[in-house]
Amino acid sequence: MKAARLQTPRRPVKKPSNNRPKDPVGVYCRVRPLTAGDDACCLEVISNTTIQLHPPDWIKVNRNGEFKEMQYSFKEVFGVYTTQKELFNIVAQPLVEDLIHGKNGLLFTYGVTGSGKTHTMTGSPGDGGLLPRCLDMIFCSIGPFQAKRYVFKPDDKNAMEVQNEVDALLERQKRDCQPTATPKAMSSRQRMDPEFADMITVPEHCKAEGVDEDSVYSLFVSYVEIYNNYLYDLLEEIPQDPIKPKAPQSKNLREDSNHNMYVSGCTEVEVKSTEEAFEVFWKGQKKRRIANTTLNRESSRSHSVFIIKLAQAPLDADGDNVLQAKDQTTVSQLSLVDLAGSERTTRTRAEGSRLREAGNINQSLMTLRTCIEVLRENQMYGTNKMVPYRDSKLTHLFKNYFDGEGKVRMIVCVNPKADDYEETLLVMRFAEMTQEVEVARPIDRPICGFTPGRRYRNQAFKEELTRKLELRGGPVDGDPTFTELFLQSFAPLPSVVLTDASDEHTLPRLIECLEQRQRARHLATEEIKKSVNALRGMLQDWDNNFSVKENYIQDQTEKLHEKDRIINGQKSEADRLEKKIRTLEYKIEILQKTANIYEDDKR
Repeated sequence: MKAARLQTPRRPVKKPSNNRPKDPVGVYCRVRPLTAGDDACCLEVISNTTIQLHPPDWIKVNRNGEFKEMQYSFKEVFGVYTTQKELFNIVAQPLVEDLIHGKNGLLFTYGVTGSGKTHTMTGSPGDGGLLPRCLDMIFCSIGPFQAKRYVFKPDDKNAMEVQNEVDALLERQKRDCQPTATPKAMSSRQRMDPEFADMITVPEHCKAEGVDEDSVYSLFVSYVEIYNNYLYDLLEEIPQDPIKPKAPQSKNLREDSNHNMYVSGCTEVEVKSTEEAFEVFWKGQKKRRIANTTLNRESSRSHSVFIIKLAQAPLDADGDNVLQAKDQTTVSQLSLVDLAGSERTTRTRAEGSRLREAGNINQSLMTLRTCIEVLRENQMYGTNKMVPYRDSKLTHLFKNYFDGEGKVRMIVCVNPKADDYEETLLVMRFAEMTQEVEVARPIDRPICGFTPGRRYRNQAFKEELTRKLELRGGPVDGDPTFTELFLQSFAPLPSVVLTDASDEHTLPRLIECLEQRQRARHLATEEIKKSVNALRGMLQDWDNNFSVKENYIQDQTEKLHEKDRIINGQKSEADRLEKKIRTLEYKIEILQKTANIYEDDKR
């Protein structure tokens, strides 16, 4: 028997006191319609914030009638006729706006197996879910301000490096030469996989407000699953070996320099359109582990986490290039989590690997409940119990969100059929407890100190410069340059074919033509030099005038400051004299009263 390996106790990270305002976890409820074969219903929507559970008759008989009707409240309840668009507008749209403004977000679906969690997150043909709608809103908002590929580059430590245009171009050329390069954005809808082409058709395009137009953006996506408490990269390329297939390797969780958790070695794909991003998602979705169980024909056997990471950096003062300073680069992420459904093995009759999967699913969900319960107890009663995040990969990955690194929202999906009553009751109790947990609001990112509107000013300047060059006969895109026009003005060279040995005309004509060209070139050079000197002199005059005006403004500013100091000194002297006058008036009043008393006594 192997001896247990002793582990060095981890030193807790000292965090600053968190006095930021807090908000409760946003918990929403979505009720799916009953299927054709289910008649008995155990749930009723009372209002847009309340539902009521009715215990079925067989529950009352088996438990001697001890089960009563219970009501549960949520931030909002979505009934069976709620559309995906309505759900997105209320639950997910604020998270996307926060993402674009540099804040993190976590959205996960929770419920029993077969309650509609995957449908809510992914959608169905012709009716995309929250995930494709989030992607569509992001690209509608940042579309004109996207950086070129490889300007932003992940550094494998949960941060981003900013490359200059030359390095990014070399990187693009290098990747294009590789046979396994990341596929480019699709040029037409015909190239899209017909399996998901209808899911990303979002007719109601929406944009975020207040997008920083003086920044550039790049979107990166990654897709992982938590299967039997192991992390797997669903986008990892595994070499195909028909003789000895290689199993996927599990990934580890790491902590970055800001004490945020991330999946080490996870594939991050830079995407430039909704179609390209969803194609990457669908590629990973095909690798996700699902199975046919008694309760669900396509039951998820793992928790899936689709991470949308948005990198943004401001343009320089001229509005031309991206700032490469790391302290000016902002990386925000939105994690969309489709949790596997809790299930009872007595109902699914799972065996073998299915039984092991169900046990790990239920164990991770139980750890999530325990963490929420300890957080709630610490906040409500002032205790300082350790939250067992490390007991599960699921809770360990998202511990930073509950510590105040982003907004947290949960959609509780419910199947109203009577057979799921007991499981639904446990889900409702967990949702009720989760709403009592408060999460600190994320901190706003610092504002860049450059003048706003520089991108469009630079663009307007270039357009005006092009217009003036066009008016002066200068180079315009697509038009011949001055050099080309100058060469075209030369007379064609004469024939250089010698007719016989005594030909005395061909070479002199050629020499004369070349000398004419030389003189024309010399004259043109002199004219250009004169123009350059005139322009240089004009610029020098402008610079001198500007310096004179700048010195004048500086002198006037100093005079104003001097006058301000004099005025402040005079104000102080006036205040002192006013106090002295009030003191003297008070003394005069006292003397007057004393004199009056003396006169009265004298009489």
